[in-house]
Amino acid sequence: MEKEENMSLKRRRFTRDFKLQILREVEGGKSIASVSREHEIHPNLIGKWQKVHGKYAEEAFGGNGHLYKEEAKIAQLERMVGRLAMENEFLKKVLARLEAEKERKR
Repeated sequence: MEKEENMSLKRRRFTRDFKLQILREVEGGKSIASVSREHEIHPNLIGKWQKVHGKYAEEAFGGNGHLYKEEAKIAQLERMVGRLAMENEFLKKVLARLEAEKERKR
């Protein structure tokens, strides 16, 4: 009988330097397939890293799962500014109407 081993697979975590090294190898002319075999990583992962690095350049791979909190915060604040600008325009129109009605009553 075979002896069963209770092996648990752990998710590997790659450092920023490792990811950049992989991308440099691919940019240097190696194929994604050969780099992925050499480093035992999935080719799709390299593609994902290329997209992230292309979009965020120096800011890419900066954190532990919360890489782009600043970008999300900026988007949230921009939405808030837009909403407040609309409210401001609405209140200006209401105020102008109220002032016009007040003038008519005099």
